Amino acid sequence: MIAKSCKDFTDSRVIPNIDQLDTHDRELLAKLMKEAGDLGLLGISIPEEHMGFNQNFVTSMLALEEMGKGYGFAVAYSAHTGIGTLPILYFGNEEQKAKYLPGLATGETIGAYCLTEPDAGSDANSGKSRAILSEDGSEYNLNGVKMWITNGGVADLLIVFAKIGDDKNLSAFIVDPRSKGVTIGVDEEKLGIRGSSTVQVFFEDVKVPAENLLGKQNDGFKIALYILNLGRIKLSGATVGASKATIDISINYANERKQFKTPISNFGAIKFKIAEMAIRTFVSESLTYRISQNIDDAINEYVADGMDKGKASVEGLRQYGIEASIAKVFGSEVLDYVVDEAVQIHGGMGYSAESAVERAYRDSRINRIFEGTNEINRLVTVGELIKRAMKGELDIMAPAMAVAEELMGIPDFGSASMDYFEEYHQLIIKLKKSILMVAGAALQKYMQDINNEQELLMNAADMLMYTYAAESTLLRVEKLSTRLDDNKMEIYKDILDVTMYDYAHKINKIGVDAVNSFAEGDEQKAMLMGMKRFTKVKSVNVVKARRNIANALIEENKYTL
Repeated sequence: MIAKSCKDFTDSRVIPNIDQLDTHDRELLAKLMKEAGDLGLLGISIPEEHMGFNQNFVTSMLALEEMGKGYGFAVAYSAHTGIGTLPILYFGNEEQKAKYLPGLATGETIGAYCLTEPDAGSDANSGKSRAILSEDGSEYNLNGVKMWITNGGVADLLIVFAKIGDDKNLSAFIVDPRSKGVTIGVDEEKLGIRGSSTVQVFFEDVKVPAENLLGKQNDGFKIALYILNLGRIKLSGATVGASKATIDISINYANERKQFKTPISNFGAIKFKIAEMAIRTFVSESLTYRISQNIDDAINEYVADGMDKGKASVEGLRQYGIEASIAKVFGSEVLDYVVDEAVQIHGGMGYSAESAVERAYRDSRINRIFEGTNEINRLVTVGELIKRAMKGELDIMAPAMAVAEELMGIPDFGSASMDYFEEYHQLIIKLKKSILMVAGAALQKYMQDINNEQELLMNAADMLMYTYAAESTLLRVEKLSTRLDDNKMEIYKDILDVTMYDYAHKINKIGVDAVNSFAEGDEQKAMLMGMKRFTKVKSVNVVKARRNIANALIEENKYTL
């Protein structure tokens, strides 16, 4: 029901006003945010005692998926409900929650998150903003500059990160943008997401009450990282919604546009594009909601053990930080593919500012930079695994050594009697072995210096990402098979076949590149043979499978998966 409300709001209020929003109409943006608040769409995750709906994580993701179809407004919505609100929900004290959350839930207050600085982007903790506590301890004197601040032009509340005195780590503050010494810059002229307000914010001797310190001193960097994990998975949900909407527009155009006296949707080249757009979106959706349910389950377990809901939410998100990074990278790159092919399907019309896909193309590009660049997130994915292994929280080397020993043995060719899904489960096991083989050998070779081998870490991250995506799709299609008859399952099996076939070959190429970058001699030969063994996948008629998928969507004139 909440997702339906978000869809109705996007269709009736956002899309008809999108051109005006793109002119930096701050009054209209604030008005639409207030309308969303009146409908309860800003308080989905906020407790009822603070004017929210107190819904679970999956529900908030469904809402974001529908709002994700709203171009630049989706960014404003996501920033407010995520990074603009949740630091207070998760890290604020009871007085701060009571004071600020009701307004954030109803739209009376619009929130913004001020972390990035001109010289501190990916290295956020190197920021130069400073807060000095007064001698009587009553207030902080805040100075600094923040940039790329989403919602900054319409915000009523700022979450600002700065170092207190000579601290090594950031602290977080709740700042009123109307305070003396706060200057809000003009809206940036951007490639895309013009319907959101993005500004610089200047702080010059701003007096911040001591009680507005969010969390504890020096905890700001930790807060920022937790909230970025949240932003990453939520961005993935928004990209799923945007991808579906773009596919709908593309199919509709392909069915209407005629060349050589027939709709262009009848041509194989167009069918390939539609099918591939749909397959990648289905895969992205699968891993996004798999993670979302995992987070919900983790939160519920912590709560059942007696942990406070806010702290449980933080711990649940922390537990799936690696997966959140995977989802962010995968979802943003899927949407980039979808919008690019949408422009291609539209041909010259796709390049015209009159078409919806032109805006979708521009708006998509920021997602590979938002919430940590995709390069940073790839490094985070593998770096966090290594960090956990070094701490003894995760055993990588023992399984890696087992895989190395397996390479010396007789290959397991499997059983000819394996059923459809079991064969793919066995493939997933082998794909995981290929990751362990590469990661284990690389760690043995480079040890502490592994962080300097960024190309290799990128390879490992991509192997991990595609394996996780493939497994998520397998689990989803297998679950669908318990509810759908054979005829309805045909299209989903086509999706699974193409996904497993393509990703096994992708992982093989990436793994071979990784091996060749550090291994030599007999070790190299053994690992290359292992890569071939671990990524072997059954043959699939991908042309036929994609045509089946495309034909089904073309007939329905929309994305129906």
